[in-house]
Amino acid sequence: MTASIPRDIPDLPAVPGPPKLLPSPVPATAVVTPVRRPLVAAFRLVAAALALTGVTAQLLLGGPVTRTLSHFTVQSSILLALVMLASARRAWSARRPLPGALTGAALLYVTAASLVHHLLLANAASPFAAPDSTGAGGWHTVAAHLLNTAVPVAAALDWLLLSTPGRLHLRQAAAWILYPLAYLAFSLARGELLLPGTEGHYLYPFLDVDQHGYKGVLGNALLLGLALYALGVLLVALDHIRPNPLRRRW
Repeated sequence: MTASIPRDIPDLPAVPGPPKLLPSPVPATAVVTPVRRPLVAAFRLVAAALALTGVTAQLLLGGPVTRTLSHFTVQSSILLALVMLASARRAWSARRPLPGALTGAALLYVTAASLVHHLLLANAASPFAAPDSTGAGGWHTVAAHLLNTAVPVAAALDWLLLSTPGRLHLRQAAAWILYPLAYLAFSLARGELLLPGTEGHYLYPFLDVDQHGYKGVLGNALLLGLALYALGVLLVALDHIRPNPLRRRW
């Protein structure tokens, strides 16, 4: 026998509010069609080539290899070249871009090195003007302009025209200072370990302990560090207010 169907069905309890949607485990990038960007990849390869050409020229013209590689400008240019090469590969293969903290750091360092070169080292009116920066000519000038003008401009254009805005955050500005602090410690330790009278005892005039003493050098480093942090904060602020040059996100 089958049970009889009741005539009255009891009321179901009311749903307390609209149902909440659970977070999807599938990332948004999985539902967006990947887009290859060959022109972006080509531009970044050119930027990397500029940086590597400038570094190679400095290695050929700048004396001992270890001394040349110890310069902040050369190190930051090598970092930018590696970042550009990796970013070019990702743009070509339609992969997600590198983290903003990494690309922002590379841009900040080459920009800071460029400003220091043009405002302090190559400026004859600056108290820290370096003779090899103001009076050098020929291929030395070409190499200096590659690293301190062409490379930062290429990095800035890539950031402004070929990358999605809003990927930098204020907390990253403080983390970006860690490498310059490590470089300061390295530069001072290098100057102490080299024999007196060695050429290029201190790589930058504002870090010359023999001329300014540790108190003066640390004061200069503090001012430069504050300026670098302010530049990083400005970079983050501009990243959040600049328009999106790409119609489709990465």
